Amino acid sequence: MLVGTWNLENLYRPGSPYGPRDKATYEAKLAALAATIDRLHPTLLGLQEVGDPAALEDLVGMLDGRYHVRLSEFPDERGIRVGFLSDIVVRVVEDTPAFPDAVRPAQVDDSGRTTERAGRGVLAVNFATRVTWLTAAVCHLKSKLLSYPGGRFVPRDEGERARYAAYALQRRAAEAAGVRAVADTLIGEDGRRERVVVLGDFNDEPHAATTQMVQGPPGSEIGTPGFDRPDKGDAKRLWNVAPLIPEDQRYSRVYAGRRELIDHVFVTHELVGRVRRAGTGIPHEATAQLRPVPSIGDDPAERRDAAGSDHAPVWIELGP
Repeated sequence: MLVGTWNLENLYRPGSPYGPRDKATYEAKLAALAATIDRLHPTLLGLQEVGDPAALEDLVGMLDGRYHVRLSEFPDERGIRVGFLSDIVVRVVEDTPAFPDAVRPAQVDDSGRTTERAGRGVLAVNFATRVTWLTAAVCHLKSKLLSYPGGRFVPRDEGERARYAAYALQRRAAEAAGVRAVADTLIGEDGRRERVVVLGDFNDEPHAATTQMVQGPPGSEIGTPGFDRPDKGDAKRLWNVAPLIPEDQRYSRVYAGRRELIDHVFVTHELVGRVRRAGTGIPHEATAQLRPVPSIGDDPAERRDAAGSDHAPVWIELGP
């Protein structure tokens, strides 16, 4: 089975402040997204930036085969949320935007305004057939692309840039702690027996502090000497599959010409040995992507009418 994650980049119908300006542009975006999903042929695909559930229905209607959708009930202020696309009906087991109880509200701007919840909910579902099963959670953490009062994407000075970067980092860290709390619930007492996948757009690279928070206990990472040596952390650890992705494909976004892997798939001990391979873009393709991932800048509005997405899917193939 193929399990993956993909940020669809502002999936709205025409007419919204964030979606394509006209029907033809919208249809071109859907066609590009559908072509990628059809080639990916996922069993279970975590989604981010679903801005309009009706737009996702339009996309699903264009796909080869029959797919089912479950969406989080906790969108952000723009209406974007996470969800799952699956080839069977899945059961929701958790949907929450909450920070862990002990985490204080995070400051969001110079006014001192704070928030007690994540920007987007974390959605967890159970996938089960006669031959296999797993539980998966999808998330979308606070972006590293900064916005400023008045809808600006350019700071007035470097002091403002630094402050808003700090606010974003504080919020992303609190959200990462929330994702880890959901993972702890799903893993239970012993992840060596539980099949859990945590995936999504983490908006940071594999060695970033926020990404490492989701991993849990350090040690035994893929590609290290301790990987095949059992230790006491195995019961709670999540393994990031990033080192299994071929090096030339190890990116999911390009920012200012720089390749970044900010979308991740984590698995528990029970599943890490079942990962047959991992990648970005389309499996079995000669190149990493069905279409090249475009380089983006600091203003997301510049891609309002762009086809496809500014992210590549990240996926794993699981064996029996």
